[in-house]
Amino acid sequence: MDERVEANRRHWDEAVPVHVASATYDVANFGHGRGRLKPVELEEVGDVRGKSLLHLQCHFGLDTLSWAMEGARVTGADFSEPAIEAARKLAEEHGIDARFVVSDIYDLPACLDGDFDIVFTSYGALNWLPDLERWAGVASHFVKPGGTFYVVEFHPVSMIFDDDPDGTDLKVRYPYFPEFGPIRSEDDGTYADLDATFENKVTYDFPHPTSEVVTALIDAGLQIEFFHEFPFGNWKFLPFMEHVDRYTCRLVKNHGSVPLLYSIKATKAA
Repeated sequence: MDERVEANRRHWDEAVPVHVASATYDVANFGHGRGRLKPVELEEVGDVRGKSLLHLQCHFGLDTLSWAMEGARVTGADFSEPAIEAARKLAEEHGIDARFVVSDIYDLPACLDGDFDIVFTSYGALNWLPDLERWAGVASHFVKPGGTFYVVEFHPVSMIFDDDPDGTDLKVRYPYFPEFGPIRSEDDGTYADLDATFENKVTYDFPHPTSEVVTALIDAGLQIEFFHEFPFGNWKFLPFMEHVDRYTCRLVKNHGSVPLLYSIKATKAA
């Protein structure tokens, strides 16, 4: 495994119990209502009842299990063994039929057989991957003929701005294009618990412009059905954002001036 990816894996292994215990994920109340899926993906993916769904980079499985609650036959995959152990435990506790696989995403075709009606990934997944061409090849590999690939992600434009807690407005700090990356960080805290401390602090982010994502999917044999951009996010990843409702955050200043999320739906020819 790429040493940068291995550093990320060590960090995510350590983050699992922090995230499971956090108010952000609210595991104690999981299962009431419709799970953790957001309106964007629920609307754009559509009816999943009776369909097979593979969730790439599923972390500890809350969204995977939420798709099962919507009626899908789910499989989740993640490179963190503690995350998959937590996912299996949650599935058992809630009586949800789900399969979870431990695998680096690039090795997944050697660890998992079959293909799926829907391959899904979301929110803070692609920035951990050094090679999007290989990622797209893996995604396409698991989409059955006539099936769908869907990704909803934080827009890379929104990731270039200064995220210092004292920031008050849009100020470019990070690169948009991959030739300036990866971005090495060495910090405590996570998006789910800013006060958490870690032994494995070093992580690497790999910038991927939207053009790289779209081109990788096309080159992998998938046909783009739509590419959407949104002026809102689903959590406060910049200090000058505010919650509008449970699922939506917006910029306090310059609302609507930059995209904060994007989604892509693609299909494989039957």
